[in-house]
Amino acid sequence: MDINTVESYRLARTRGDLALAPGEVIFAGGTWLMSEPQPETSGFVDITAMDWPFLEISADGLRIGATCPIAHLVAWAEGRGSEPVPADWTAAHLAADGAHALLASFKIWNAATVGGNVCRSFAAAGMVSFAVALDAVAWVWRPDGTDLRLPVSELVTGNGENTLAAGEVLRAIEIPAYALRSRARLQKIALAELGRSGAVVTGRVDPDGASVFAITAATLHPVVRRFPSLPDAAALAAAVESAPSYYTDPLGPADWRRGVSRALAERIRIELEAGA
Repeated sequence: MDINTVESYRLARTRGDLALAPGEVIFAGGTWLMSEPQPETSGFVDITAMDWPFLEISADGLRIGATCPIAHLVAWAEGRGSEPVPADWTAAHLAADGAHALLASFKIWNAATVGGNVCRSFAAAGMVSFAVALDAVAWVWRPDGTDLRLPVSELVTGNGENTLAAGEVLRAIEIPAYALRSRARLQKIALAELGRSGAVVTGRVDPDGASVFAITAATLHPVVRRFPSLPDAAALAAAVESAPSYYTDPLGPADWRRGVSRALAERIRIELEAGA
C-alpha cells in the first residue's frame, strides 16, 4: 500500500537515533504498517540498521532480537538455521508451531519480525503465543536511557494493546533455558481451515515437574495458569473455563472460544501425561 502520509524515512543506527519526532513510528518488517492507511504517521524510523543479533544462545537461554525475521526463527527451530539448537531444548519447536498459528503466508515471514508481532499484540499473534508459552521476558529500551524487563504475558494487555509507552522500543525477548528444556505442546483451532486462530492453547511440563498452560487468541490478552504438577482433567478444565476475557467477534463467539480452549487444553494434558 502507498502510505501517502509518510514524508520521511530514516535509519536508526544508535540508541540515540530512536528518539522520535512527532509523527514518527518505529519500523522493522513493516508488514502491518504497510497493510493499511496510517493517517497519524508522517515518518518511519527503521531499526533494522541497529544490527541486533537475531538469535543469541547462552546457558541462560535464548535471546531473540526484536528485528529477527519470523522465517529466521522458524528455520532455527526446525534445525535449518546457522545456530544449532541445543540438544536438550526440547521445546524449541514451539517457535515454528507459533508461526504456523499466524494468519500469514510463509513468504510474509521473511519480512515480518518477531518483535513486530509481539508489539502489535493482536490476540491471535503467533509469536505472543510462543513467547507466553515459554515464560519469555520482554527487554524494553526506555527513552530516558533505562531498561525495563517484564513478562510478555504482562506486556500484552488487550487485542492490539500493550504497556509500551511512547518512545519505548522492544529490544528483544528472552526465553529462559528451563522453559526450553520442558516438554511442550501447542494446539490451535479456527472456524475456517486457513482462517485466523480462534483459540491457541499451549502446555508444558518443566524439568522439575511443574506445568504451565497458556491461552491466547481466545482471550483478549494472554492467560497463564500454573500448577505444581500436571493437573487432572477436572482441575485443568476449571482453570481454563475461569479464564477472563473470552471475547466474541465475527470469527467466533466467546462461549465457543471457552469450550474449544478447554478441549484443546485437555488434548495437551493427555499428550503430556502420555509422554511422562
